[in-house]
Amino acid sequence: MQFAQRLQPLQSNVFADMDIAKAKALATGRQLIDLSLGSSDLPAEAHVIDAISQSLQDKSTHGYLLFHGTQEFRQAAAQWYETKFGIPVNPETEVLPLIGSQEGTAHLPLAVLNPGDFALLLDPGYPSHAGGVYLASGQIYPMSLRAENGFLPVFADIPTDVLAQSRMMVLSYPHNPTSAIAPLSFFQEAVSFCQQHNIVLVHDFPYVDLLFEDAQAPSILQADVDKSVSIEFFTLSKSYNMGGFRIGYAIGNAEIIRALRQIKAVIDFNQYRGILNGAIAALSGSQAGVKNNITTFRKRRDAFINALDRIGWHVPTPQATMYIWAKLPEPWSQNSIGFCTQLVEKTGVAASPGAGFGKCGEGYVRFALVHEPHVLQTAVERIAKFLSGNTKK
Repeated sequence: MQFAQRLQPLQSNVFADMDIAKAKALATGRQLIDLSLGSSDLPAEAHVIDAISQSLQDKSTHGYLLFHGTQEFRQAAAQWYETKFGIPVNPETEVLPLIGSQEGTAHLPLAVLNPGDFALLLDPGYPSHAGGVYLASGQIYPMSLRAENGFLPVFADIPTDVLAQSRMMVLSYPHNPTSAIAPLSFFQEAVSFCQQHNIVLVHDFPYVDLLFEDAQAPSILQADVDKSVSIEFFTLSKSYNMGGFRIGYAIGNAEIIRALRQIKAVIDFNQYRGILNGAIAALSGSQAGVKNNITTFRKRRDAFINALDRIGWHVPTPQATMYIWAKLPEPWSQNSIGFCTQLVEKTGVAASPGAGFGKCGEGYVRFALVHEPHVLQTAVERIAKFLSGNTKK
């Protein structure tokens, strides 16, 4: 049986390999502490669950939901954005509901790229950004992120011949996996660059609210107020603990929104209306839960960083996200997959290898802060034993 060539780049997946390693650890009786996935362990707020629960009793919500039936949700998303960033949004032409922001980043290349066109992606970056480009038969130019540049790409490094074939650029700040934040001046540079080269500018913005202390995370549309080249993806997975509900949305340039809507129309309808009702409750209701999330992840960040310090593994304190991006110590500095595989097999602590996020991620490991502080401290104690060689298979 023959399959499409576009599947070839999707064959390798280090996260699937990590799943195998986790299964082996469980099979040997290890107690797993899984820090490899950015899936919040916190619950959705009660008023969100109530809105969904009430919808279940309404039989009018049980049918297909087409675009015009999402109007109330689009209005809530537009109002949320205007309140937060002060930029007017037309809910009819500049907002599109999505089944999680990953749907948007994966499907947009189908609307933007012709076969052979380049997408400019962050390296390291979120894996689904690359997957969508491969499915559209596009090419990827990885924009290297280095610590010395604040994990921001240098646009001047992009070769001229690549730029001539580039049709989209994908950014994402606060950044997964590095947790870096981009200032508004960087986004202004990105907008100007994409306007100059006729490139669609995509900003994946799942960590819009997960900021600590006085850190700020601007919207790409604050640098592109006229929405000339930009689209921004949002999700309720992180701020509202609704990852399993699969609800997100896009805001941006009306032509880009229309093109993505055309792709979406031939692939799916929308979520169950009750899910959208829950999302409306989240966006328009009390934001106390969002503030509690921020406090929770800040405490977890501090507990984990302090525990690492105590074992001699010194890592910069991130200002955003739910991750710790840690440079690996010797002898693991160029073997993140080996480190993570052996760590989970010998201790039950699962982490994500930096190499899984791109070539420039090698030498790092990502820890997701998805457990209470005492569990995170236990994880670090196990890591310390592993690094000292005192673990047993």
